[in-house]
Amino acid sequence: MDTKLDPSRDDLPLMANTSHILVKHYVLDLDVDFESQIIEGTIVLFFESGNRFQKQSGSTKEPCRSESNEACRFRMPEPCHSPVTDTRTFSSKTRSNDFTICGKGEKDTSGKDGNHDNWEQASGISSSKYCCDTGNHGSEDFLLVLDCCDLSVLKVEEVDVAAVPGIEKLTRSPKLTVVSEELRNQIVCELVTLPADRWREQLDYYARCSQAPGCGELLFDTDTWSLQIRKTGAQTATDFPHAIRIRYSTKPQGRSVTWTSDQSGRPCVYTMGSPINNRALFPCQEPPVAMSTWQATVRAAASFVVLMSGENSAKPTQLREGCSSWHYYVTMPMPASTFTIAVGSWTEMKPETCSSNDLAAERSLSPSEADFRYVGICGHMEYPCRFQNPSATTQEIIPHRVFAPVCLKAACQETLLQLVPPCLSAAHRVLGTHPFSRLDILIVPGNFPSLGMASPHIIFLSQSVLTGNSHLCGTRLCHEIAHAWFGLAIGARDWTEEWLSEGFATHLEDVFWAKAQQLDPHEAQEQQELKACLRWCRLQDEVRNSPEEMQVLRPNKEKTGHVSDSGSSVVKHGLNPEKVFMQVHYLKGYFLLRFLAQRLGDDTYFAFLRKFVHTFHGQLILSQDFLQMLLENIPEEKRLELSVENIFRDWLESSGIPQPLQRERQAGAECGLARQVSVEVEKWIRMNRRPRKRKRRETEQVFEKGRNISPAVFTDLWRAESPDLPAEGKPSSSARPQCGSGQRARNYRWRM
Repeated sequence: MDTKLDPSRDDLPLMANTSHILVKHYVLDLDVDFESQIIEGTIVLFFESGNRFQKQSGSTKEPCRSESNEACRFRMPEPCHSPVTDTRTFSSKTRSNDFTICGKGEKDTSGKDGNHDNWEQASGISSSKYCCDTGNHGSEDFLLVLDCCDLSVLKVEEVDVAAVPGIEKLTRSPKLTVVSEELRNQIVCELVTLPADRWREQLDYYARCSQAPGCGELLFDTDTWSLQIRKTGAQTATDFPHAIRIRYSTKPQGRSVTWTSDQSGRPCVYTMGSPINNRALFPCQEPPVAMSTWQATVRAAASFVVLMSGENSAKPTQLREGCSSWHYYVTMPMPASTFTIAVGSWTEMKPETCSSNDLAAERSLSPSEADFRYVGICGHMEYPCRFQNPSATTQEIIPHRVFAPVCLKAACQETLLQLVPPCLSAAHRVLGTHPFSRLDILIVPGNFPSLGMASPHIIFLSQSVLTGNSHLCGTRLCHEIAHAWFGLAIGARDWTEEWLSEGFATHLEDVFWAKAQQLDPHEAQEQQELKACLRWCRLQDEVRNSPEEMQVLRPNKEKTGHVSDSGSSVVKHGLNPEKVFMQVHYLKGYFLLRFLAQRLGDDTYFAFLRKFVHTFHGQLILSQDFLQMLLENIPEEKRLELSVENIFRDWLESSGIPQPLQRERQAGAECGLARQVSVEVEKWIRMNRRPRKRKRRETEQVFEKGRNISPAVFTDLWRAESPDLPAEGKPSSSARPQCGSGQRARNYRWRM
């Protein structure tokens, strides 16, 4: 699927050549400067080439169970036409000293976009004329392509990992005498494949290697969407350096980073699941299949708190007067798009009282408990998995912290802090083991464009969820908690299948919230029916007011998940500004899952869902992975002509409202709470149609109070029931849910 990309289109290009070489680990070392609104420093990338993996797995002819498995992702480097725009041809005969390389301390000679181009500076050839090579043509150098945008790349160099003291333990030689490119790559290969029970040692080696000296600068160039790197004479991915260091800086206007002020007027910065994800934060491999781990050291002024996607609850280290350093790490491989950072004058919010039950549920695991693992149970690549830890499987409430500007302390204590334990406990009762060991929750600044966003170990919440009663805060918190399973632990292999993240989170938020409120089955069903009525009205509006081609949940149809020979691809409509405001993947995905749950019955459906989570956690999936396993668990008498093909046709690959949903809504009895709202709406309509100066009649309308309905939900349904009612005749609500509040499935948004 080699496609010539047109940057003017609304499709998002994923440029990285992940079929040839994969980043296995990132080490970031960054400084945050609020005066210049720049994050600068270095990132070290550790690779594993497809060539090496092919040698290990080539002896078996047994096909992989899921295309998301690692063995299916790697291929031998092969000739291909890369979808990189603006490239030029290079010959391996060209010597490295024929190019000008801009190093540290030299004058920045970059163009207007701030990107250095050390090929073009020397050759004089326009970057709009070249054609790159991402495979192995025999005479061309291998070209590493990373996703990169809105960054100033200053220097790229190979890292001499062989210079790290004690690194010979990872080789077969007791002493390193002759250091070669092959030896350095062998060291990295051994490092990235260390077994899960040596994860602490592995992280330590990564950190030490990232500080090793450079052993040769590499040629690089940038265009609108990518950073291309090559080493003269390295003709295959196997020959290319497996550890490289990139020195770079972000730009104040970079689309992955938001510089702003918090509710107290203090400066802060955070990353958002923007259409381009993290490529304006650091050069990376953005396609979901490029699952990696990371560790990061971030320095900022001592008055700031650094929060990040990390397994550890980091504490600041004082470096010098007025400066602190924070360190985070993760050991579960995930797409780079899920990495999140927030730096600001946050204050940790603590409850006024803490029950003994909460303390028991949040106790830290001892080292022996943390390292005890079952073997051979999970289907993902090896990492320290909580599903293999018996202590983690029974932990209903994981350790958590809440951060916000100090001016929101009262609102957090009144609403949010009380809801976190019951919502976490409810999620555990429904789905089982929490995929992540801890959770930070941050109330982000007022310009945050959605109600929430979930990333590994951290959730961003809008300040608007703190207003009114607990319903809006509780449902949104449950939605983001659900993403820990669907969107993060289980991600979509193709970002166009956002329903695999947002549909599940929308469906599960109702279930989690009902359990968190401890509703009896009848009350839970009535509340969920009311939410279904509300979402039905929203879906109708969405279909009436959006382009048909953007109403399809599986726009690539049978080509979903396909990539070019190099691994590059495009995300359909990924840059379309209308996409941000659409909720069709939330709503149609929700109604599909609700339809399937009703067909199976709740007990059977959620028992299956726990089985599905246990089977696919830590992996990437396509729609058929879920649907095929589901249908295998449906008794024959309940299938009623259900098939993957029919579901694709009726729900995922067509625009508009699915026919099964239309039939269900036409035949179904109206929810009792919705009927109550309809009656009240009629009263308001009659009252507002009266002449304003007419004398009041003796008999007045008597309005009922909603039962089991929060003001926010009641108001939304009210407005849906009476779209023509004048604004002054409708109930007011300060907690009206926002449109476009979701996270992309690819932000694994996979995230909101």
